[in-house]
Amino acid sequence: MTNSTSTAPGPRAGRREWTALGVLMLPLLLVSMDVSVLYFAIPAISADLQPSGTQQLWIFDIYGFVLAGLLMTMGSLGDRIGRRRLLLIGAAAFGAASLLAAYANSAETLIAARAVLGLGGATLMPSTMALIRTMFTDPDERAKALGLWSGVMTAGIALGSVMSGLLVEHFWWGSVFLVNLPAMVLLLAVGPVLLPEARNPEPGRFDLLSVPLSMAAVLPVIYGLKEIPSEGWNVRYVLSVTVGLLFAALFVHRQRTSHSPLVSPALFRGPGFGPALVLYLVSAFGMMGSAYFTTQYIQSVLGKSALEAALWSLLPSVPIGFAGVIANRLVQRGVHRAHVVAGGFLTTAGGYGLLILTGTDSLWLLLAACAALACGAVVVMSQLADLVMGTAPVEKAGSASSLMETAAEFGGALSLAVLGSIGTAVYRHEMPVSAPAPADETLGTALAVAEQLPVRAGDALATAAREAFTSGMHAAAIAGAVLLAGASVPAALTLRRVRLREETPEPEKAAV
Repeated sequence: MTNSTSTAPGPRAGRREWTALGVLMLPLLLVSMDVSVLYFAIPAISADLQPSGTQQLWIFDIYGFVLAGLLMTMGSLGDRIGRRRLLLIGAAAFGAASLLAAYANSAETLIAARAVLGLGGATLMPSTMALIRTMFTDPDERAKALGLWSGVMTAGIALGSVMSGLLVEHFWWGSVFLVNLPAMVLLLAVGPVLLPEARNPEPGRFDLLSVPLSMAAVLPVIYGLKEIPSEGWNVRYVLSVTVGLLFAALFVHRQRTSHSPLVSPALFRGPGFGPALVLYLVSAFGMMGSAYFTTQYIQSVLGKSALEAALWSLLPSVPIGFAGVIANRLVQRGVHRAHVVAGGFLTTAGGYGLLILTGTDSLWLLLAACAALACGAVVVMSQLADLVMGTAPVEKAGSASSLMETAAEFGGALSLAVLGSIGTAVYRHEMPVSAPAPADETLGTALAVAEQLPVRAGDALATAAREAFTSGMHAAAIAGAVLLAGASVPAALTLRRVRLREETPEPEKAAV
């Protein structure tokens, strides 16, 4: 049996590389925080800018849509023009867009600024991971660095909502964007000094046709999957997913037949690369699917205020920083990566198992479930990230990292569609037949209706709705537990014989 750590070690990283890693973590944290930073700011934005319902949805969603649609393009572009250069361009765009968003005087301006933020995020995320591949050539050090990357990425999503609540409470809504500026200025100032430049020495011609094809493949699928939980399996959303899959087939065909593809099919011939991407998607499925229920549970079932709910949600993030470190230590001490990844999946499945045990007043049990879910996901994602980046050719590190992030976006959207639909279906089934019509749609609607009823009838409806929602969460948790526990089997089997690519010198490093 070949252990995945049996590669020839490269040069050890020094103080410069670890300092550079710390600088890279700041923009990564902010990019991940921007996914959830508007949760508490939107009421103030609505009062100030008075967006229409459609505009409010775009203010929320345009960031994630642009980011997901451009990840593959930006990863490939970084391999061609240089990952440090693309990172700095993205940091400048992200900072400028943050300033524009903070002082936006109309909904249209804010939507445009959020779109540019998504574009900047699409350059920053794959570039940071690809640069880690460049800076840390020793397998153990690279695994540690990628574990930190995964932990920061996961923690940022949780921190975004809390940061939003605290800033909006003490300042105006634009402050949630201004916090991005110091980190971007720092990156622009020290990045050219600390970060090495790296690119593919023979990139070939940039395939412009693949860019719209990739966006047409990603965006309709993610849009449809995100809308299905709230709107049901509407024909419009099913058609959107179908159209996206058709474009995905065209995109794959283009990559297989082009002389200079945007995403090289040769990446998938690397040992374990394809299975690792699929497992990465499944892990994102498990992590994001639970958040759909747990955030609503804390706020609507337990009756916590929005800020209280966000603060309670921080507790499960505390052990995240230890999960990746422990996983790397296990691999370094001889435990096979396949077994560590399988254990991570089982830990995540155990988190779903704890969700099954929750009642309508089980805060600490829910927090324990969230901690297990997050820790298991970080263990899996950090190890799979190291595997993907270690097996991919160094000159294609940008493309490899962008594929991982795209897989994570698909996994998150798919989890909302599948687990969200299961929870919604059970909720509607469990609601009393006598409940007013709007109350059987969502828990939030039911609680709003209950406030308009006489006290006794309102309390009865609210109690029934909370119990129905909890039953829906149980059903979704059963599905999640089965899927994640099942994923541990192919993880243990397919990764057992995977060996990381022997370390080779970076094809091009600029003098710094």
